[in-house]
Amino acid sequence: MPLGHVIAVTGTDTGVGKTFAACALIQHACSRGLSVVGYKPVASGSEATSEGLRNEDALALMAASGTQLPYARINPYAFADPIAPHLAAADDDVHIDRARLTQGVAALRETHDLVIVEGAGGWQVPLGESWTFADWIGANAWPVLMVVGIRLGCINHALLSAQSIAAQTRCVGWVANGLPPPADREADIVESLRRRLQAPLLATLPALSTPAEAADHFIESTLQSLEVPASRR
Repeated sequence: MPLGHVIAVTGTDTGVGKTFAACALIQHACSRGLSVVGYKPVASGSEATSEGLRNEDALALMAASGTQLPYARINPYAFADPIAPHLAAADDDVHIDRARLTQGVAALRETHDLVIVEGAGGWQVPLGESWTFADWIGANAWPVLMVVGIRLGCINHALLSAQSIAAQTRCVGWVANGLPPPADREADIVESLRRRLQAPLLATLPALSTPAEAADHFIESTLQSLEVPASRR
């Protein structure tokens, strides 16, 4: 059986709704009959539990897919402080191993149709002193879904992020994620981006909805746009 497909989910900034959009996409793909799992390779801002550090985003991805896999399979690097991952890793004297991250994805691809890899922060967030999330995704040539939080300044952030993504891999779609309170001229902002971004708009997600509700807002051709092979659907 061929390996499962990989989609990297990035955002125009931190706090734009990457996890929410990733969870909605997972539920959309599951409703189309795919076996899907989320992967949060590096997460900062985690809480101490009796079982170790646990990150809210990683737990949300697990809940969206219903996976029963061990937590470390979904989030191999968790840090307590809510700061940039390379700083959190340095503070804890931890080296984030690129090979370990890639091996984690490879193992999930063996048993799932689709692996959703959610980054931390934005596209160019550093994961080490000499490499970024973008470098890792680009080296593996995985396609990217970009999440845009619709707020003041997002047009500039989205256009710059899309340009940067295109320099290293393919932006195969984007999501307009509504943030509370709604931005002034929200519909006009989305339309301005739709006209300027080459990748298709795959969903406009309403603020304050649940991932299950948001899943219904993805267009019917989402999986085709994300290059998920028809043989795996």
